[in-house]
Amino acid sequence: MLTFDDTLRIYRQIQASKLKSLSDSLIKLAIRYARIRVDWLQTPTGERADIDTERSRAHNALISACDIMARNMQLAGEDISWRSQIGTDRKQIGDFACMLHAVLGVLAR
Repeated sequence: MLTFDDTLRIYRQIQASKLKSLSDSLIKLAIRYARIRVDWLQTPTGERADIDTERSRAHNALISACDIMARNMQLAGEDISWRSQIGTDRKQIGDFACMLHAVLGVLAR
């Protein structure tokens, strides 16, 4: 699992990109997914099915955004080492979103 410092470093790499619309989209999708994940946890077990579809869609959108961002950063000659740090496992990518949400919360204080 990524540490706070790892996640902060990845966030800064993404933010340093010239591809602002893609980086903004990735960040927004990560925050959205993290919120849905917590909502799912806080929802009674019998009602979670109502959130499952939305959570899966948000997760898929986040994964796509990570792939698109990395691909376009690579084409622009930018550092994409952050992408391998996040990994390809769905759970790891979801954990990254949650860690990023925490990092942004601390940075906003």
